[in-house]
Amino acid sequence: MAADSSRFQDVAMAPPDPILGVSDAFRADTHPDKLNLGVGAYRTEDLQPYVLRVVTKAEKLMLDNHENKEYLPIEGLAAFNKATVELLLGAGNQAVKDGRVATVQGLSGTGSLRLGAAFIQRYLPGATVYISAPTWGNHKAIFSDAGVEWKEYRYYDPKTVGLDYDGMLEDIKNAPDGSVILLHGCAHNPTGIDPTKEQWKVIADTIKAKNHLPFFDVAYQGFASGSLDEDAWSVRFFVESGLEVLVAQSYSKNLGLYAERIGAINAIVPTSDVATRVKSQLKRLARPMYSNPPVHGARIVANVVGDGKLFDEWREEMQGMAGRIKEVRQKLYDQLAAKDKSGKDWSFVLKQIGMFSFTGLSKTQSEHMTSKWHVYMTKDGRISLAGLPAAKCEYLADAIIDSYYNVK
Repeated sequence: MAADSSRFQDVAMAPPDPILGVSDAFRADTHPDKLNLGVGAYRTEDLQPYVLRVVTKAEKLMLDNHENKEYLPIEGLAAFNKATVELLLGAGNQAVKDGRVATVQGLSGTGSLRLGAAFIQRYLPGATVYISAPTWGNHKAIFSDAGVEWKEYRYYDPKTVGLDYDGMLEDIKNAPDGSVILLHGCAHNPTGIDPTKEQWKVIADTIKAKNHLPFFDVAYQGFASGSLDEDAWSVRFFVESGLEVLVAQSYSKNLGLYAERIGAINAIVPTSDVATRVKSQLKRLARPMYSNPPVHGARIVANVVGDGKLFDEWREEMQGMAGRIKEVRQKLYDQLAAKDKSGKDWSFVLKQIGMFSFTGLSKTQSEHMTSKWHVYMTKDGRISLAGLPAAKCEYLADAIIDSYYNVK
C-alpha cells in the first residue's frame, strides 16, 4: 500500500450536524448583530453561559467531602438514581414504593434514549417506533443506529402553527398493536407545542387501547413552566393510568449540566420482579457501550435534590430561567404584533412553551434569516429563545417579518 493511500479512501464526508453545525457557522460570522438561536442552551441577557449557583454549592460540598473518582456501578450512582426517579414520578408515587421502576443512569438524554432504543431492539424485535413530525433532530438517528425501524405520526399543523391533534390520534390508532410511541414529556422540541391535559388523557387511552408502549423523552422538567411537578404531569398521568412506560431524562437544561452528560433511562413496569430483570438487561446493554456513567454530575444532582435548602434554591433558579424565556417570548410577540400591519395572528408564539419557538418559516425563509440578518437557526424554522436577549427582540422581529413576507 502506498504511503499516501488509505483503506478508508472511499469513506464519504459526513454532512454537518443540522444543529451543532449552526454554531460552527455562527462562530465564523463577524457581523456585530449576529444571533445564535440554533442550539438549545440557556444564556443570560448578556448572552453568557450560566452556571447555576446551586451547582457551584454542590461542587463545593463534593470538595469538602473529599469525594473520590472511583468507577461507579454500571447502573450509576445510587443516590442519583433515587433522586431522579422521585423527581420524575414524585416521592410518594406507588410505583416507586412498590419497586416497579428500573432506573439506570445514562449519558444525558441522548445516551439514555440510545440505551432504551437498544433495549427495544433486543426485547421487542420487529416493533416500530413512531416519532412526531417534526421532532428533535437526533431522535431518528438514535433509533436508526440501534437498528430500530421508525415511522412518523402527525403532530404539527402548519395552517394553525399548532398541534394536529386529530392527525396525531388517527396515526396512533392506525399504528400496529404493540408499537412504541415516542412522546415529548413537556416543551415539545422543536415546536414548543404541547397537548392539553385533557388531550393527554385521550392520548393515553388511545395508547392503552392499542397496547402500545409509550416512551417519553423528558429533557425540560422544571425548565419549561418553572415547576418540576407541572412539567412531569403527562408522565405521571400515564403511570397512574396503569401503562408500562419508558422514560429518558436529562439534566442538561434544568441544572445547566450540558457537558456533564447526566441523565437516566427508566422503565415503569407492573411488578418489582419484572423491574429487577429489566434493570439487569439495561445494565448488560450499557456495559459494552460505555461501561459506567460519569460520577461528577450525578453527585451534583444527588447533592442538590438531597439537601432541602439547595433544592429550594434550585427551584428558584429554574423559575428565574423559565421566567426570562417567558419574558423574551412575550416581548418578541409584542414586537411582531406591533410591526406587522397585515393582521396576521402571531399569538402562536405565546401559546408555545419552553425554550423554543417554531416560527412557521420555511427552509428558504430560514436561510434568508441567516444570509441577510445573521440570525442562525435550524432550517425547520425553530429558534431558541434561551439564546435571545430582550434587547434583540425588535431586531429579531424585523428579521422574521422581512423573511416571512419577502421570501417565498
